[in-house]
Amino acid sequence: MRVLVLGGTGFVGRAAVERLLVDGHEPVLFNRGRNDLFPGVEKRIGDRYAGDWDALRTGSWDAVVDVTSYVAADVAQAMSVLGDRVGRYLLVSSHVVFDGAGPGLRPPRRDAVWPLTDETYGPSKVACEQDVTARYGSRATIVRPCKVAGPHDTQPGLNHWVLAAARGGVVELAADPRQPIQLVDSRDLSRLIVNVLTNDRGGAFTAAGEETSFTGLIETCAEAAGTIVEVVPKLPDKVPLARPRELWPTLHRTPAPEMGPVTPLLTTARDVLRSLTANRAGR
Repeated sequence: MRVLVLGGTGFVGRAAVERLLVDGHEPVLFNRGRNDLFPGVEKRIGDRYAGDWDALRTGSWDAVVDVTSYVAADVAQAMSVLGDRVGRYLLVSSHVVFDGAGPGLRPPRRDAVWPLTDETYGPSKVACEQDVTARYGSRATIVRPCKVAGPHDTQPGLNHWVLAAARGGVVELAADPRQPIQLVDSRDLSRLIVNVLTNDRGGAFTAAGEETSFTGLIETCAEAAGTIVEVVPKLPDKVPLARPRELWPTLHRTPAPEMGPVTPLLTTARDVLRSLTANRAGR
């Protein structure tokens, strides 16, 4: 397949491009061209957030993987430019589109603007999903990942706890140690993306990984680093991956069968630590 990736050199997009290449497909990247990743891959340079789509005025693709749409205006512009020159439109959404723990979705919001908040992010993604589905029908595919973790992640999330555990000793946890944690490995997510594209599957798919507790997460990170830690409670504060108790029921998502076996959290933690260590050594 010839697949246009809107993004492709950040985190989720990078994993998707790597998976496409491994599986023998032909990715084409559309982004601002700010790094030299994937030197042998065709690149179209432009800035979607500045309205610069000129590089995509020509060409056609079997599918587009949109990892960089957050508000309704984003998908509206992309669909206006690409039209029917893409066979399938795959939108990477989020599990926060769900209204609580059930399968229903939150009410859409099409007037959301940056910076998005906990109140506007999910409803804005719902609007994106609905608009893509309305335009492409059975040629629309929605992938809804839990919090994504893995090598090359630039956000705190798992990175924070991997580094904290790698130091060993006392790890202060300013959150409830019983809180559920559910992440999805970026490589599992990318495998799902390529799987549904390869099989020309429409509809919505949830991407989720192993479940654990906050304490279990930190202990797994320590095992990955080969250290011994003592998790010590601290007064509640805003720390990576912490969620208020009322949101705990939303931290149990069932992965789509199309994902196949998920990567063990221990493996993800080890690979994240290896990636972080390599990045620091290369500075």
